[in-house]
Amino acid sequence: MGIDVAIFDDLHLSRLALTTLIEQCDDVTVVGSLESKPAALEFAELRRPDVMVISFDGRENETIEFAEKIATLPACRTLLLATECPRPVVRRAFTGGIDGILRRNDSTQRLFEAIHAVHKGERVFDAELTVAALVNEGCPLTLRQLSILEQLSCGDTVGEIAARLCLSEGTVRNYISSMVAKLGARNRIDALRIARDAYWI
Repeated sequence: MGIDVAIFDDLHLSRLALTTLIEQCDDVTVVGSLESKPAALEFAELRRPDVMVISFDGRENETIEFAEKIATLPACRTLLLATECPRPVVRRAFTGGIDGILRRNDSTQRLFEAIHAVHKGERVFDAELTVAALVNEGCPLTLRQLSILEQLSCGDTVGEIAARLCLSEGTVRNYISSMVAKLGARNRIDALRIARDAYWI
């Protein structure tokens, strides 16, 4: 049984090259090639491709948020292709329900294997990247707390974070209070400063 793949890449030549490359895999059909996030999200909601391959530079938070939305759709897997894989992005992808992340300079065979793996329900994260992202020596915060702290650092409100994580605003505030206490910070701004200075986010 074949795998239906949709591709998001906002750069025309890059999207064309990626589409041509993926179509070389015998049992994969590219059913959509999208250049805008709204169009890609609408396509995913209506067509429910087996796998959505999302290409980006690795530092755009909007793309991670977009991938997280697609990851909530039933039977639609998400695979990120990133030019760079900074620790906060890998951690957020891992904790946000995204199925995998690859470097854009990985081999063609690795890409094909990743598409098949996420289609089967497996998660594909480079072991070295994931360990670096998830193991913060001396950090007293949990992965969920780090994720919330990273979203706060991007300017997200408590309400926005609660909606994205399917939590109540009170629960998010409790997480924030706990973080402030664990870090011995004066407030959430001070907690952000401490975490940045320690390179935890």
